[in-house]
Amino acid sequence: MTARPDTPRSRRERPAKPALSREAIVAAAVAVLRAEGLPKVTMRRLAQELDTGPASLYVYVRNTAELHAAVLDELLGTIGPAPAGGSWRERLEAVLTAYTTMLMEHPTLARSALTAWPNGPHYLDLIETLLALLDEGGVPSAQAAWGVDLLLQHATASAAEHAPGGAPQEDWNTLARALREASERTHPHIAARAGDLLSGAPQARRSWKLRALVDGIARTAVPGPADLADPDDPAAGRTPLQGDPS
Repeated sequence: MTARPDTPRSRRERPAKPALSREAIVAAAVAVLRAEGLPKVTMRRLAQELDTGPASLYVYVRNTAELHAAVLDELLGTIGPAPAGGSWRERLEAVLTAYTTMLMEHPTLARSALTAWPNGPHYLDLIETLLALLDEGGVPSAQAAWGVDLLLQHATASAAEHAPGGAPQEDWNTLARALREASERTHPHIAARAGDLLSGAPQARRSWKLRALVDGIARTAVPGPADLADPDDPAAGRTPLQGDPS
């Protein structure tokens, strides 16, 4: 006698499920992201994909924010190292452009990346690459350290702004029309420079912004300890390593 199709199978008769791991969770999350976007990357959805309960996932990932950061780190592994040829500025721009392009392919992730703080190996590799290129260009160490944060913030915001699914073309057309029609009497500077405000291909503008940022980072010293101290703070003048005397 054969078993009826609807007869429940014993757990012992089922094929063993792959062992659950952080790597498997992140891989499943990336697959869902590529297919349906970041809003669908939830613990409940991943539990379904991995044939387990949502509570099991929290052993490996603390919350959804950490999961999204891990997804971002995984995708950072796709952008590759800095090009071998070209000046340090050209290679720096190429790395940041690759980072921006990757985020633009995943609009919802680009917006999440504005607040996500990945800490995985691919993110560390990216920071290391940027620091090495700035060091090659002779940018002082402290300025390079602060500059990396500025460069990544700008690249992330640019991706979030220009990614498909962002502001509708109609909104841009409305803004362009408002700039062109600005009155010389009430807004003389806009009226005189409307053409410049709207000029340039997107790639040319992104390239110029990065060059302007790098030039500013190279020439702008970071504040010293005395400049950072708050005169009203009883801990002023002490570094964090010195601790709180109380």
